[in-house]
Amino acid sequence: MVNPELQKKWQDEEDNKSALEKAHDEGTGLTHKKLDNELLEQLPDPTGWRIMVLPYRGRKQTSGGIKLTDETLERQQVGTVLGYVLKVGKLAYSGERFFAGPWCEVGDWVLFGRYAGSRFQIEGGEIKILNDDEIIARVPDPEAILHKF
Repeated sequence: MVNPELQKKWQDEEDNKSALEKAHDEGTGLTHKKLDNELLEQLPDPTGWRIMVLPYRGRKQTSGGIKLTDETLERQQVGTVLGYVLKVGKLAYSGERFFAGPWCEVGDWVLFGRYAGSRFQIEGGEIKILNDDEIIARVPDPEAILHKF
C-alpha cells in the first residue's frame, strides 16, 4: 500500500515539470511532436549558419533497475556529444562547402564535438548552439551509442 502523502508529493512533482522535462520522460523517441510547440516558439532562432541542439538526456533508470538522480542526469546532459536538432539557421549548409546538401535537418539525432558550441539553460534542461560544420555524424538510434560519463 502506497502512502497517500507520498503519492500526492509524487503527483505534485509530476505536475510541476516543465514541457522539456516531460518530453525527456517519454524516452529517447524525442520528436517535435513530443515537444510543446509553445516551448519551441519561445526558444531563440539560431542566426546565420548555426544549429540549435537539445543534448541527449539518458534514461532515468539503468537496465538493472537503478534509478538515477536528476543531478546525475544533468551531468550526463552537459557531458554528452549527442543531441536532437531543434532548429536550423537560415544560412546553415549553404554555399560551396556543402554542395552535397545539409548534414542534418530538424528532428535528427547528431554527434558533435564535446566542447563544440555555446550552451544556455532553459527551464528543464540545457540547449546548445553549434556551427553547421561542427556536426560530426547523424545517428539513427541514440540508444545505440554507448554513453559513458
